[in-house]
Amino acid sequence: MTEIIIAGIGQTPAGEFWEKSLRELAFEATQAALLDSGGLKPQALFVGNMLAANLSQQAHLGALAADFCGLSGIEAVTLESAGASGGTALRQGYLAIASGLIDIALVLGVEKLTDVVSANVETALATGMDSDFESVHGLSPISQAALLKRRYLYEYNLPDNSLAGFPITAHTNGAANPNAMFQKPIKLESYTKSNRVSDPLNILDIAPYVDGAAAVLLARRELLPTTFHHPMIKIAGSAVVSDTLALHDRPDLLYFAAINKSTAKVLRQSGIELNQISLYEYHDTFSIYAALSLEAAGFAKRGMGWKFAQDGHIALTGMLPCGTFGGSKARGEAGGAVGIYQTVEASLQLRGQAGKNQVAGAKTALIQSLGGPASTVVSHVLVKTD
Repeated sequence: MTEIIIAGIGQTPAGEFWEKSLRELAFEATQAALLDSGGLKPQALFVGNMLAANLSQQAHLGALAADFCGLSGIEAVTLESAGASGGTALRQGYLAIASGLIDIALVLGVEKLTDVVSANVETALATGMDSDFESVHGLSPISQAALLKRRYLYEYNLPDNSLAGFPITAHTNGAANPNAMFQKPIKLESYTKSNRVSDPLNILDIAPYVDGAAAVLLARRELLPTTFHHPMIKIAGSAVVSDTLALHDRPDLLYFAAINKSTAKVLRQSGIELNQISLYEYHDTFSIYAALSLEAAGFAKRGMGWKFAQDGHIALTGMLPCGTFGGSKARGEAGGAVGIYQTVEASLQLRGQAGKNQVAGAKTALIQSLGGPASTVVSHVLVKTD
């Protein structure tokens, strides 16, 4: 089977960029990825975005980005799967090359979330929920996550600060990431004293909404120039699984079944065992999502994801480093761009270019982006190859 290599990577810092437009953020990330590849020319552009039409009054991002980035005339489309939009775009780029119809594909994730007041952002984000049965009654992604956390604490008889290990680890990792929104470690005391947003969810349980863009260039291995100097990172597996859109339609609220199925599929496809994964880039929009992701993927037993984090197993030097550049919690939650930020960060790890955040001996990575509470789960396995 054709080896699909991550030939170029690029990203903008994550933050509040009122002075920059969607197209300008897209340009910065794509130009960095093209330069990193040594000048490869893509035949197709796949853009992951969730909220541009709602928050920026701009749809049709494929044509917009292709034109502004000097790629006018190529195939260019936009993919939307809520917070999994970036991961979905990556999968489409992967499938396009695997099909034999495309040789080189550019995948871009871009989002602007800070141009409008937070209440409007919450309303826009709620469009990723079941409109008829959830958001119409006032439920938001934050209040939904609060309900999940409350159920988790009740089901396993845990204290309020049980999930503190996730943001503490994220901010520790984010402190060494120059592209992160927050670059300062936090302590348990900070978590315990932080303000409640939607009880029992506190402000440190929630990733900050940010603007940002990230891009990767995918290519068939045989098309890489002889001057290509980066370590070879291939996409060894790709899988998408969906679940019910409405959380109340599931038989078990605390089991993200789509994560379990998506992880199993992508590992089977790549020929990698769970215990061979060097690092896990989970989608920690909320700390409860991180705990449930570890459990559903099979890294921790049911009800023990919080303990896995508390015991330091997700630290850079732990059993399974997670969110190695700070994840969404410290880097920032960039909506449809998250899956591509994860790809860039995992690629830096496998290249050995992660600096102070380097996971020693990293050879494999599982990256996973979620649309809502795992209503859509996109998983990829990246492998460092010879």
